[in-house]
Amino acid sequence: MKTTIQEQEKKIVVTLEGELDTAAAIEVEQELQPLYKSEGCEVIIECEHLDYIASSGLRILLSILKGAKAGGGRVVLRNMNDDIKSVFTMTGLISLFDVE
Repeated sequence: MKTTIQEQEKKIVVTLEGELDTAAAIEVEQELQPLYKSEGCEVIIECEHLDYIASSGLRILLSILKGAKAGGGRVVLRNMNDDIKSVFTMTGLISLFDVE
């Protein structure tokens, strides 16, 4: 699992590549923990190369969403493949995020 964080024009872009399974979630959570306090920011989660997401990965993204929304920000899920989109749809989480 590879995670990249970049700041672009007052936005935070997180690129996730590979499988965000339970084993990878521990490391990914440590890398993304600063985003839990991203009040008022726009956080873009680039999912084009995300092949799989487990419930632990969903929990991480929900924590980022909670932090962003606390100050009026938002989290955008971008370029999800059909499998990832299906997970978000089945869990009902798709309605919480902005999807592009």
